[in-house]
Amino acid sequence: MGMTMTQKILAKHAGLNEVHAGQLIQANLDLVLANDITAPVSINEFEAAGFDKVFDTDKIVFVMDHFVPNKDVKSATQCKQCREFAKKHNFKHFFDVGSMGIEHALLPEKGYIAPGEAIIGADSHTCTYGALNAFSTGVGSTDLGGAMAVGYTWFKVPSALKINVTGTKKKFVSGKDLILFLIGKIGVDGALYKSLEFSGEGLKQLTIADRLTISNMAIEAGAKNGIFPVDEITKEFLNGRVTRKWEAVYPDDDAEYDEVVELNLDEIDCTVSWPHLPENAKPAREGHDIKIDQIVIGSCTNGKIEDLKAAAEIFKGKHLAEGVRGIIIPATPFIYREAMRLGLFDIFLDAGCVISTPTCGPCLGGYMGVLAEGERCVSTTNRNFVGRMGHIKSEVYLASPAVAAASGIAGHIAHPEEVL
Repeated sequence: MGMTMTQKILAKHAGLNEVHAGQLIQANLDLVLANDITAPVSINEFEAAGFDKVFDTDKIVFVMDHFVPNKDVKSATQCKQCREFAKKHNFKHFFDVGSMGIEHALLPEKGYIAPGEAIIGADSHTCTYGALNAFSTGVGSTDLGGAMAVGYTWFKVPSALKINVTGTKKKFVSGKDLILFLIGKIGVDGALYKSLEFSGEGLKQLTIADRLTISNMAIEAGAKNGIFPVDEITKEFLNGRVTRKWEAVYPDDDAEYDEVVELNLDEIDCTVSWPHLPENAKPAREGHDIKIDQIVIGSCTNGKIEDLKAAAEIFKGKHLAEGVRGIIIPATPFIYREAMRLGLFDIFLDAGCVISTPTCGPCLGGYMGVLAEGERCVSTTNRNFVGRMGHIKSEVYLASPAVAAASGIAGHIAHPEEVL
């Protein structure tokens, strides 16, 4: 029996010729990741277990991104613990104020991810890196603490859904619309502990930014990971970023899938997920009656330069509706500088928006845009659970940067065509 992309990567890292769905394996890791919220728990478990050194100082990455620059004493204390641990163990890759970006945008940008690699992170959206043909998934902080010491962890090999993408994207439609549409189609448990494996001629329509967004939200369908094959688009992104040797992984012709899901890009328009689940996907054109108070454009899902360009295209020469707050969060220092160089900041500021340092901030209701009771936000983040961005009686509507910008201008959920 053939193997999927995910199964091939896991087999190689487990030192096995083949693996099958449901099998328990122990696999070596190429990279271990934690942030300022999850690393302290991992550190505590690492030290409680009596470990005195990490398995490889070059294969552990700490990124201070959730509440940084620190928003309060508790977050400052957490970061201090991370800084001291990283210094004690001579970490090669520690990102703090001035160098940090949102982790899942920063690592691909820095060339830390390559095809065929296995990565875990104490953050559920570690599945982002499947866009580059890697196996990557989120784990608990306790598991990560052990992995920091030994360099391997255990997995149950997932079965897979094959997502066959065909057709051509419409104007203003992005990877965010595709993944929201897909989650709306299969549900938040539609891929529970499965691998979402993307294929088809339609992939030629998807940029790396699109793919990173799609893989990022695989977890919102319950998936263990999301993964794309290597093509010329992948190679162009990796060129100049990844200098170590890597090997592309493709599924066997006889790989077994639980189901094949057809996605025709011709049928997908700008999509918004209504509260309080990502599966509540509806066309953006149905949002005229949803008045809003705030938009957020950023996060590990949609804070890339392509995302900021898409928003700026909508904002240029326009202004936020009265009473709407606009928050722009570039995902990394490089993206921040590039947006500034391209004049995007002028467009955002002229439109009435504010621009934040790279941070997760409002995505998880941390800071830089927390919602009060009864407020509504159109956000390019990845979750809209009850209380996700603030008060339990606030509402979060998930959308692409183009839709978020259009909604900010209109004062209600809007398709970009409605404001241009």
